Amino acid sequence: MAFCVAVGVLLIAPTLVVIPLSFSSQQSYTFPPAGFSTRWYENFFTDPAWFDSAMLSLRVAGTVTVLATLLGTAAALGLVRGTGRWRGAVQALLMAPMIIPGVIVAIGIYYVFLKWHLSETFFGFVVAHTIMATPFVIVTVLASLATLDRQLEQAAAILGATPFRTLRSITLPLIAPGMLVGALFAFLTSFDESIVSLFLSGPINRTLPVQLYQSVTAEIDPTGAAAATLLIAITTSLLAVVGVLAARRSPTS
Repeated sequence: MAFCVAVGVLLIAPTLVVIPLSFSSQQSYTFPPAGFSTRWYENFFTDPAWFDSAMLSLRVAGTVTVLATLLGTAAALGLVRGTGRWRGAVQALLMAPMIIPGVIVAIGIYYVFLKWHLSETFFGFVVAHTIMATPFVIVTVLASLATLDRQLEQAAAILGATPFRTLRSITLPLIAPGMLVGALFAFLTSFDESIVSLFLSGPINRTLPVQLYQSVTAEIDPTGAAAATLLIAITTSLLAVVGVLAARRSPTS
């Protein structure tokens, strides 16, 4: 147990360095900070470059969460309920964005979106991030469907329920926890996505991870540390929610 804790601290500690840096009173990155100040958080919320990029990331992530949850749930239901020789190939195709290196996916998306004039657009970000996030929803919903008692659906059909009513009243409520976990993962995937976003971003439309990357390479003030701290807080909070939901769904809980 102590060894696991030590490894966890070793992995997390470098990331947590940005938290004290975000409260520094200095004009540049200095560790340990010489003084305490919240000016960089104020700068984050008042500087249009930072605030607009954060709002763009939130809008894109919110839209992607809805689309990826709908598409991923439909795909998972089709994979479980469907029959045929191509089901395995279709599942492998749907999982491809999760397996293929991000740079390769980004290059392919950039080449296609450039020809379709979708780069540097909100719609382009949404489509690209949905492609990346949908496999995570499929995985979690497939896990929920694997534990679903099909006799409940059969009983509803015997009692005269239509397939749509059975889906709405029986299936979806039972797999709702898996859908919610998948939605959270979809939001995190979109909100933290940097590789594809870097290819699609322009001088005006930048997501928060891209703005953070540009800041680190071109500026020296700790506003980037404040943005990184906010990203850590949001990501950690959502992962904690996922952990709580997973613990409640566990048979041993």
